[in-house]
Amino acid sequence: MSKPVLVLASRNQGKLRELRELLRGQVPGLDVDTQVVDAATAGAGDPVEDQVTFQGNALKKAREISASTGLVALADDSGLSVDVLGGAPGIFSARWSGVHGNDEANIDLLLGQLGDIAAEHRGAQFVCAAALATPQGEEHVELGKVQGVLRTERSGEHGFGYDPIFEPAGAGKTMAEHTAEEKNAISHRARAFAALLPAIIDAVGKALAK
Repeated sequence: MSKPVLVLASRNQGKLRELRELLRGQVPGLDVDTQVVDAATAGAGDPVEDQVTFQGNALKKAREISASTGLVALADDSGLSVDVLGGAPGIFSARWSGVHGNDEANIDLLLGQLGDIAAEHRGAQFVCAAALATPQGEEHVELGKVQGVLRTERSGEHGFGYDPIFEPAGAGKTMAEHTAEEKNAISHRARAFAALLPAIIDAVGKALAK
């Protein structure tokens, strides 16, 4: 079995599949199914997200996991930015209600906060920062964004987080009403990693050449 050269700073298998498909056929000699791995497979820990920006959190995770594994590392941090809330929940999106990962409570709180806000002022965006770090100290960060508006009620059964109340601009349906394939084609994460792709290809190519 080929040794890993690229580690994704996540244990999320959906994210790993997305990354493998993004890289499939892009780097000569790279076997994405064995050489692109998740943090658990690489024996990496869970860096603390204690920075104050998406970019800061993503870069910290990539930097620490690259240092601990000796591999090229990728990480991301993402969330929802609401215009009338000055960009909040932002980096606190996953724990807006006070409990990390409680999607229903987070949505309930946000809908309550926006209860008297008219439709034309419910603009928001999903934001993702994707970062790359290498053992040699090379670092890159890119942002991906999806503009949209927030509904007043949930709609759709797919996705996670704020997807049931976020309607991408021009879509006519919430992110939770998109299929996984449709969402992956327009998501903030897909856009961030696509922007980072040239740096990923270059770093992985160098690692394979060693």
